[in-house]
Amino acid sequence: MSFREDGHAAVDWAADYLARVGDLPVLAQVRPGELSAKLPPSPPEQGEPFANVLRDLDDLIVPALTNWQHPRFFAYFAVTASEPGILAELLAAAMQQVAITWRASPASTELELRTVDWVRQLLGLPEGWHGHIEDTASTGTLAALVAARHVTGRNAVVCSEHAHSSVEKAARMLGMELRKQPVDGELRMRVPGDLSGVAAVVPTVGTTSFASVDPVREIAEQAHAAGAWVHVDAAYAGSSWILDEERWSQDGVELADSLVVNPHKWLLVPVDCSLLWTSRPAEFREAFSLVPEYLRTPEDAYALSEYGPALGRRFRSLKLWAVLRCYGAEGLRAIHREHIRLARLFAGWVEESAGWELAAPLRFSLVCFRRDGTDEENEALLARANRSGEIFLSHTRLDGRYVLRLAIGNARTTEADVRRAWEVLNA
Repeated sequence: MSFREDGHAAVDWAADYLARVGDLPVLAQVRPGELSAKLPPSPPEQGEPFANVLRDLDDLIVPALTNWQHPRFFAYFAVTASEPGILAELLAAAMQQVAITWRASPASTELELRTVDWVRQLLGLPEGWHGHIEDTASTGTLAALVAARHVTGRNAVVCSEHAHSSVEKAARMLGMELRKQPVDGELRMRVPGDLSGVAAVVPTVGTTSFASVDPVREIAEQAHAAGAWVHVDAAYAGSSWILDEERWSQDGVELADSLVVNPHKWLLVPVDCSLLWTSRPAEFREAFSLVPEYLRTPEDAYALSEYGPALGRRFRSLKLWAVLRCYGAEGLRAIHREHIRLARLFAGWVEESAGWELAAPLRFSLVCFRRDGTDEENEALLARANRSGEIFLSHTRLDGRYVLRLAIGNARTTEADVRRAWEVLNA
């Protein structure tokens, strides 16, 4: 078959998968090593038709998928790879842009700057910030800490005890000292006292476990008074700033030296697409700029590789561009409002039902709750619900107690899906 025929078959397969994903088990119903046992131990000697690959997707790969596109995927932070983004990924792969310099891909470089600035406008962030795309927030946070150490000459990082593990991992990789701050009754990082010698403070808007919001303004003012860099992790909740009514959580973010938000979490863009802004672009660039002779060009242009650890950069902005154009701000706002409504609906069922309790305040589209009983009983309940294949939830711990998390973020999730999750848990 030709590339065109195989391409039509692949798109048909993708469309069929999205149409039936709601009928598949959410959590993969396989044991560790089960897929590996079905795969040949050695690579093929002779080529074979692409149709065989599509056949084996159905026979081998799909049964071993945990289906993140499922409307009842409520674990971690639910995400959506929307159809415009999926098609843009295909086109980006076809064009195979490697944006190591502006000349290597003017389109990728300039579209990235423009689309990231579009998102800045949609979220109500300050003008003049420099933004670019990294693969994940973990990379963005690592880059921010590199810049902070370069600018301050210091070696300590301060974050909440509920900050994402990427902060601790980045500090470990950089050989920096990590200081974790306790939280208050609202699960917000307490404003640090003595910040002398601190390179960076990392407040979070929408912590991973509880979607709590640290007091960014107070933290930033204290940090800047001590000469520290402020990096705000809003990977999940930052997308909600597309709604005016959710910008309460943005208070103080305008004081940040750097900020990360993930469109691949709640703006329908396929993974990987994480946006990293800085209000201090010249200093940020100083931390990363290294241009060997073989990358020097006669154009007086710029390379986004000078703003982060990676040299090779793929055409990620194409899928962000496609999603923003095909949904528009109105479409994205409608989806966010619906997800928040569904989370409130589920939280209301928990509050109104005997034997259940909310474990943390409801924020954005995340509900943290538990059944009355022991940790072991809650853990067993979650395991049974996930084994059913009908829903997939994850957990965390608060003050040592086992807590269930239901995160709504898939564009295909309906009220019927949320109600079904509640029925499964009660059954």
